[in-house]
Amino acid sequence: MSRESPLTGREKQRYARQIMLPEIGEAGQAMLMSSSVLIVGAGGLGSAAGFYLAAAGVGRIGIVDSDTVEVSNLQRQILHSSRDVGRHKVDSASGRLMELNPDIDVVTHAERFTSANGRTLIEGWDMVVDACDNFFTRFAINDACVSAEIPFVHAGVCGFEGQVMRICAGSACLRCLIPSPPAEPESSVPRGILGAAAGCVGALEAVEVLKHLLGIDDGPPGRLIAIDLRRMRIREIHVPRDPDCPVCGNRRNLSGSS
Repeated sequence: MSRESPLTGREKQRYARQIMLPEIGEAGQAMLMSSSVLIVGAGGLGSAAGFYLAAAGVGRIGIVDSDTVEVSNLQRQILHSSRDVGRHKVDSASGRLMELNPDIDVVTHAERFTSANGRTLIEGWDMVVDACDNFFTRFAINDACVSAEIPFVHAGVCGFEGQVMRICAGSACLRCLIPSPPAEPESSVPRGILGAAAGCVGALEAVEVLKHLLGIDDGPPGRLIAIDLRRMRIREIHVPRDPDCPVCGNRRNLSGSS
């Protein structure tokens, strides 16, 4: 993740307020502009994460989502608008991100992320954002990223609550926290969610990605940040790496992962 040429005057103007940060500067900004992030899910979490990563100048952003926009999405999935109803989410999301920052490159995949195609989809990306809404996709992301040694940020949100966890080499993975996906059908009844809660958690995912890309040290890995926005409480939970984890443990066997 390097960039040989200095920032142009227009780039300095666009990113002026974050270049002022000593943790970033022009060198850090150039690093972000040479970075690539794949976002799995263009819903509530992916909307906020995508907007802030694009605004920050991450040079290449990928979006994976097989769904089309529905009216009920618009309360929280702010990458899309009323005129996008019926369109593929990756198309409307790509358009909005390019409107925000025409200097970035957006790559789209109108398909579902699965254990079968996951390794192919994440190939070549510096980092992955888990912004999906079901456990089976989350575990497919976890298994593919841990196997390929690509860092990723996991998040989930429901009601007024959410959680965020950055997973990288040497840290606990999602299966250390939850060994296997809960036995619930994909067609289970949707649960309520505050749109702003999804926005907060998705924005935190973007923060975690940007810190990692910039090499900002914020302590040991393997921390789950649990957020209760109704009571405005944030808890940090240490997740130990499980030596018997089938994915990241000492005797890992990805062929047996589901």
